[in-house]
Amino acid sequence: MKKIVIFDVMGVVFEVGDDTNDLLVPFIHNIEKTIPQEKIVELYLEASLGKISAYKFWLGLGFEPQNIESIQRQYLETCLTLDKHFIECIKKIKEKGYKTALLSNDVLEWSVYLREYHDINKYIDFSFISGDLGIRKPDPEIYKVALRDMVATPSECIFIDDHPDRVDAAAELGITSILFNREKYKYNGLQILSFLDLLKILGIAER
Repeated sequence: MKKIVIFDVMGVVFEVGDDTNDLLVPFIHNIEKTIPQEKIVELYLEASLGKISAYKFWLGLGFEPQNIESIQRQYLETCLTLDKHFIECIKKIKEKGYKTALLSNDVLEWSVYLREYHDINKYIDFSFISGDLGIRKPDPEIYKVALRDMVATPSECIFIDDHPDRVDAAAELGITSILFNREKYKYNGLQILSFLDLLKILGIAER
């Protein structure tokens, strides 16, 4: 029996999947065009693995310490758009007795801030963030850690992500995996285009 619905965050809960290149890099270049994109991506990856803090990410890009908090808040509050159907969907999922989890490649401090800012925590039972665990999807170990900490078997879980390789990595472990196909990938597996589609698959909404 399925017990836990696990959501990726960027590209699922929030609309844009490649937040680094599509949101973070343009945001930073709007402030300071001379910072190389490669450096932004490199430092982001370090922060998303917990090797450096969010503060040291901004500091490493040359931002003044006194400006970091306000710049970070501006980025998180204005650049990332919550899918307008997510809250309604997760409420219905919770009403049906499912547990819920987040499994995300992200900077830990940013993940915590966004969940609080959008009041998501009250709907989430578990969260697994690469910046906390030091592992990024699609490394199989991050899924194994989640299963262990949730005390769940793969057959009890449903995982939704917007990247085929991350969906496939979970499926290889026996987790029912669904591609949230915002980018219109050519994909032969189970996929959805909206949260309404997910509710239909779960039998919560009419087909």
